[in-house]
Amino acid sequence: MATRQAQKRLTKEYKSMVENPPPFIIAQPNENNILEWHYVISGPPETPYSGGQYHGTLVFPSDYPFKPPAIRMVTPSGRFREDTRLCLSMSDYHPDTWNPSWSVSTILTGLLSFMTSSESTTGAIVTTPEHKKKMARASKEYNTFKNVRFKAVFPDLVKENLAHFEELRKNGEPEAGEPDKDVLEEAAKEQAIKISDITDPEDRIRVEEELQKMQKMQAKKGKHDNNRSKLYIIFAIVLVVAGIIMK
Repeated sequence: MATRQAQKRLTKEYKSMVENPPPFIIAQPNENNILEWHYVISGPPETPYSGGQYHGTLVFPSDYPFKPPAIRMVTPSGRFREDTRLCLSMSDYHPDTWNPSWSVSTILTGLLSFMTSSESTTGAIVTTPEHKKKMARASKEYNTFKNVRFKAVFPDLVKENLAHFEELRKNGEPEAGEPDKDVLEEAAKEQAIKISDITDPEDRIRVEEELQKMQKMQAKKGKHDNNRSKLYIIFAIVLVVAGIIMK
């Protein structure tokens, strides 16, 4: 639950976003939880993302603005792995560099700037400009037909997308508005950033710590699964023996 200060601050920031949105960006909080925000970035011209529509989330801590939010991009972009926490200077990966004077507008403007750069970080992926352009062309179809949260939060944009598809059909593009399966399959094959590609020493340490945590969790899960398998085998043997005795 948001503190009174967080509630007041985020309400003020929403009003500011509505009255003076930053270029290429819109954002709004969840009606039932002001700590969960949804944003849409429109791909800027003269970039591989031109024409794209990128939905993502900001999840703020209850004591915002004293701590930063978790940042994710849901729509496949060719730049970030879908729905994965991003390691940025204004995200919860870096509470030490967070400035309480930063706002939703500041965060999303920084995200857009990072998106159009070629810097590496946790959650980023490596793809060609051509791949990013394919993702941009498929983004509205993905949001309209595959992205459940986008459809719930931005129904007006869904209507705009459907009208856009209809206009394309009238202009002789019959496949417009159909989910591009080939492009979405390509998104699943995107290559994650390697640890060796991360130049920031602190980022690299954080990534290695996260990997170690995941490895420990997988090891525990494997041990638990092995114990469960042994129990199943013992139970099966007991059933067989019981069947023999009953005969």
